[in-house]
Amino acid sequence: MRPPLRVMIETRHPQTRTIYLMSNTFLTAEWRKLIMAQYAIDPAILTPYLPGGLELDLSRDSESPHKEPICYVSLVGFLFDRVRLKGIPIPFHTRFEEVNLRFYVRRSLPDGSDRRGVVFLSEIVPKPAITLVARALYGEAYTTARTRHTWSTTTNSLDIRYDWKHRGHWQTISAHASSQPEPITPNSTEEFITEHYWGYTKRRALFGNRNGTGEYGVAHPRWHVYPIHSTHIEADLGSLYGSAFADLTHRQPDHILLAEGSAIAIRSGSHFAA
Repeated sequence: MRPPLRVMIETRHPQTRTIYLMSNTFLTAEWRKLIMAQYAIDPAILTPYLPGGLELDLSRDSESPHKEPICYVSLVGFLFDRVRLKGIPIPFHTRFEEVNLRFYVRRSLPDGSDRRGVVFLSEIVPKPAITLVARALYGEAYTTARTRHTWSTTTNSLDIRYDWKHRGHWQTISAHASSQPEPITPNSTEEFITEHYWGYTKRRALFGNRNGTGEYGVAHPRWHVYPIHSTHIEADLGSLYGSAFADLTHRQPDHILLAEGSAIAIRSGSHFAA
């Protein structure tokens, strides 16, 4: 279920020039050229990071319902562009890379509906001010590091690369793809990964000794994806995210996609006791 948000967004990209009418908007931007690498993981590894009132959202094969559902964690690199806070561009903070590690959750509401969202284990950006604001207002796990990106486009191909520096070494995620985007197939893994419209964080400090969960909505149109020919990931995931994720360093992703992205809007956060 998408959050009931309304704001007006415009984007320079014709394929995603969708307009929303939304209120209570804190941030608008564009998320562009998202490389999203999915790793199947034991759900027990993610349980300690799960905010109260949520459950893990697992990917299910609609064509083979007898198959065991898959718990994914995703390594994501993308470009944050045209950033506005309450409609105002902040000098030197309107365009930057982000690399994050996230997993997928679901919140069941009293009316029987669900809100499908994500929890970020880590979000790396090159701007200290962005880290400060995201930590203070949303409780997100932002850190600051040097980042860079390279985009190269020809008539038939697209090469996208994101790098970030960790303990003196550059880490990399890249994709070589067709330059022609395609719609996301219904009931596909691509749909599962991209169709989560809520963000959740642990917010214990708001409730003293009680567990609390922060919640904010994200609005964007349905994305298109580029057919991928090859990918490359060189990252020490154990050093970056802890020993529980060290095994991922030497594994190939179980699934990977390259999405064009779109204009997005993030509303001011709220919280609930859990």
